[in-house]
Order: sequence, then C-alpha cells, then structure tokens
Amino acid sequence: MALAATGLFALMSYAVSRRTREIGIRMALGAKRTQVLSSVLGRTLLLCASGISMGAIATLAAGRLLSAILYGISPRDPATYGAALVVMIAVALVACWTPATRAIRTDPVRALREE
Repeated sequence: MALAATGLFALMSYAVSRRTREIGIRMALGAKRTQVLSSVLGRTLLLCASGISMGAIATLAAGRLLSAILYGISPRDPATYGAALVVMIAVALVACWTPATRAIRTDPVRALREE
C-alpha cells in the first residue's frame, strides 16, 4: 500500500507540475479554487478507477491460481474486494491531496511567467 501511495503521489505531483501553466491561466481567467481542486482530484480518481478495475479483473482471472495460497478466504470474496476498493480510493485521495492543494495555492502571475 505504501508503494502504491508513493507511486501515485509522485505521478500526481509530476502531472500537476506539468499543468502549472494551465492552472495559472485558469485561475487568472477567474476559475475558483474549488474548480481547480475538483479538476485535479477528478483526474486522479479517473486514473485510480481505471487502475483498480484492471487490477480487479486481473485478480479475478488469477483467482484460481491464488486459491492454493489463500487461507480461510475465497478468491472471489466480495467483502475483500470491497475493502480493497475503499482502501485504494482513500490512499489515492490522500496521495493526491498535497499536489492538488499546491496547485490551488499557485500564484497565477508566477505560474504564467515560469516555463
């Protein structure tokens, strides 16, 4: 989980830093901080949802192979999948919160001058 959170944080930090100029333009044109924040968080959740869905499909496909090493749980246990889903979404939100708040604190004039 720590590795996933670190990777997601690094990816979102990079993505936000690449969009600094765009965010500065949006804020200079009057976009509210909540709009910028929801834009960054929305993209993060879209990436996370696609990754979680691909991981769930791969796990369901590999369930028969993993059934030998699972103890006391079915390879298709919906409670386990649900818990993993909730935890991964929470990790994604926490990992992207810092880059998103950094993006909304960006001074539009400073962001437009940077290259």
